[in-house]
Amino acid sequence: MKDKKTKGKHEDSQALREKIETLQQEFESVQKERDELLGKLQRVSADYANFQKRVPKQVSDSVAYEKERIIKTLLPALDNFEHTLEKSHAAESVEIVLEGVRIIYDQMVGALKSHGVEQIHAQDEMFDPAQHEAMMRKEDPEHADGVVLEEFQKGYQLNGRVIRPSKVVVNRRPGDSAPATPDEQPSQQTEAAPDEDQAMDGAEAPSDRPTETE
Repeated sequence: MKDKKTKGKHEDSQALREKIETLQQEFESVQKERDELLGKLQRVSADYANFQKRVPKQVSDSVAYEKERIIKTLLPALDNFEHTLEKSHAAESVEIVLEGVRIIYDQMVGALKSHGVEQIHAQDEMFDPAQHEAMMRKEDPEHADGVVLEEFQKGYQLNGRVIRPSKVVVNRRPGDSAPATPDEQPSQQTEAAPDEDQAMDGAEAPSDRPTETE
């Protein structure tokens, strides 16, 4: 009987030791995993700190590079402009000077186009509020209503996005009573030429209703 009790205690003790060993192994495994995760976290933290220091410099370098690239594409046009000015006094005719100016203009347009900047074509096109800014209206029966008759200032777009709309004169057929375009506001209007004293759209007509008195 005593041997059975001793044997039972021995088995319990053995099972307890095995359980302790198992727990010890699990603890060591968890501790190792913790150390690995901590090491990864420290490396990620260090990489992120370096990233924060590196990105501003990369952005600054990129901006400086783009500025330099744009300036370099404009310098040939500036050189030709300088040569034209130097030789203008010895030019045989005005046409020669104008031809030099035209070459410089074409160079400037080409340089801008190489950077994704293109002119917006407005003349003889239908008015488009997304690309055009209406400065005034004229009546020209030979053109359709809403057609752009003149350009006060050319518009430009960068990679398809309008960065400056064209300032234009829009046609209104005689007798047309269509409302003014949203862009035709008094602050955006220019004075008409002496032979073009048509009224600007956007100015409110005086009311015929009598004013109310208290």
